Amino acid sequence: MRILYECDLAGSSVHGMAYRIFQFSREFQKKGHEVSIIGASFSHVRQINPVVKDVMTDEIIDGIKYRWIKTPKYTGNGIGRVVHMLIYNIRLFFYAGKIAEDFRPDVIISSGVSPFDFIGCNRIARKANAKILLEVGDLWPLSPIELGGYSKYHPFIIALQFAENFSFKKCDAVISILPKTLKYMLIHGLKPGKFHYIPNGIYTYKVGEESSLPEEYEILINKLKSEENTLIAYTGAHGIANDLDSLIVVADKLKDENIVFLLVGSGPEKEKLMNLASEINLRNIFFLNSIPKKSIPVFLNKMDILYLGLQKQPLFRFGISPNKIFDYMMSGKPIVQAIEAGNNLVEEAKCGISAEPENIENIASAILHLRNLTPAERDILGKNGQAFVKANHSYDILTDKYLKVLESVVLNKE
Repeated sequence: MRILYECDLAGSSVHGMAYRIFQFSREFQKKGHEVSIIGASFSHVRQINPVVKDVMTDEIIDGIKYRWIKTPKYTGNGIGRVVHMLIYNIRLFFYAGKIAEDFRPDVIISSGVSPFDFIGCNRIARKANAKILLEVGDLWPLSPIELGGYSKYHPFIIALQFAENFSFKKCDAVISILPKTLKYMLIHGLKPGKFHYIPNGIYTYKVGEESSLPEEYEILINKLKSEENTLIAYTGAHGIANDLDSLIVVADKLKDENIVFLLVGSGPEKEKLMNLASEINLRNIFFLNSIPKKSIPVFLNKMDILYLGLQKQPLFRFGISPNKIFDYMMSGKPIVQAIEAGNNLVEEAKCGISAEPENIENIASAILHLRNLTPAERDILGKNGQAFVKANHSYDILTDKYLKVLESVVLNKE
């Protein structure tokens, strides 16, 4: 098959997040399929953005052909991002014929953040006589309504709702990253037989493929271990939704317990979090810069307990599939999860303990509970997580499921 995978935020091994599109594309190629990726030239989640001069610029990365559509830069979730989104989707729609002619896809996967992307992808599909799948990671316009406080009567929200309904009605199949979205999608026009759940996954690095840590990180970790501290780590985005404010308060509460917190990553809230920790003179928390994806396993393996939290939000009733939790499980370390969602991956995997989000006492108690287990007891939890993620979230397994959906859709092509 010739597969065209579209996502405005698409990442790569060179540019960084988001990795899902890149990982599946690479696996599709290994199975003998031809894959091309379309994305916006700028994304706030990438560590590096491509440099493009033309409206569309092609680039080969790890054997995969990327086509970058030129878009303006933006910061935050204000008008700049809306303009970026509109320019990207107008150009995706306008150049649909050329994209269809150049790539000649058999099937298109529309995986953009908003349903606007589907409109351009659907035009490409019609031009190429191809099938089209809608991949849903976030529900729009529900996300800006529930997280951003937008009215459902706002013109932008009305346009998003039209695009979402159109997408559900016109797609040949839906791939949902979230497990509890079927009922919502049926209300908005999807036919039941078109729904498929394929969560995020984990790439299992072979021995020798991992990258080493920066020397200063090694020195710090060795020093902390020599002082007999229990090391708690968080890796990932430092945003409002990640509720790292609560973790700072927890760190303050546990400052006399020989427990040290290491936060790795970047994001719009990082400076504020660092200032907050400085104001209360916290000495048991360290903010570290982002490290390459291949260094994450090395870092996690040196920790004792791993932490993941999210704000209380009704939107999470549809379930979650955060990439970092699969990295955590693969490391074989026990996990404290402070998330209230429609699914509970830590409970399913029996690999740690759940705490109530934003509840300082409860989160601190969960950390102390794991800290006070014997090394053998923590090791059992870690091995449970490893077994679970290998059986349910390795890209080998998920790719086979994905290809069965793609092949069934393409074979039914009229």
